[in-house]
Amino acid sequence: MKKTLPTLAGCLVLIACSLQASPASTPTSLPTAISQMTAAPSSTFTAVPAFTQTPVPTQTTVATTIPAFCNDPQARELIASFSNAIATSNGELLASLISPARGMDVRFYRDGKVINYDVEHARFVFETTFQADWGLSFGSGQPTVGAFKDILLPSLKKVFVANAEVTCNQIKTGGTTYVAEWPYPYMDFYSVHFPGTDQYGGLDWETWLAGMDHVGGRPYIAALMHFVWEP
Repeated sequence: MKKTLPTLAGCLVLIACSLQASPASTPTSLPTAISQMTAAPSSTFTAVPAFTQTPVPTQTTVATTIPAFCNDPQARELIASFSNAIATSNGELLASLISPARGMDVRFYRDGKVINYDVEHARFVFETTFQADWGLSFGSGQPTVGAFKDILLPSLKKVFVANAEVTCNQIKTGGTTYVAEWPYPYMDFYSVHFPGTDQYGGLDWETWLAGMDHVGGRPYIAALMHFVWEP
């Protein structure tokens, strides 16, 4: 019995020393829990992508090398050059003014036949005697057949003069019994008008429309159409 007590006392001393030497330690799961609680959710720090920002309106400017048709001095110069070619019967000059892409459609009667002159044939219109069929005359109802220089040239010489009334994209006529219409809605034109004379009360007026085609930034004559008073 005497040997047992010291042994028990010794054990108690050892346990007490052990408790003092080893302070209470934090549970191993606690750091992990704290880490999870203090870490902010990843979505909180996600940067807003650039594409979600309101786009700045974009203005697209179409580059144009050709001025607005009616403000293009080249078109007026073309009318002047064409008038010169007609006045002087200069085939070479006329040919240089004809559209190289589509030639020149010519109508002597508004509802007549269309005859197309390419650049090569335009050189000889003042010389050739080729008898072209221009359609039915509104007066006699008979076919009008003849050369360019005999049928068209006298009228062109009367209308394409220095003091002619020239308007852009508008049909200028005298009195009509019909509606004057331009059959090429995609083609800009100039109206060249002779107002007629007092002798005939203005009924001898004539108008030629000159349609223009742009090739390489330059205007060319692509269509000619004639209007007169019709009974």
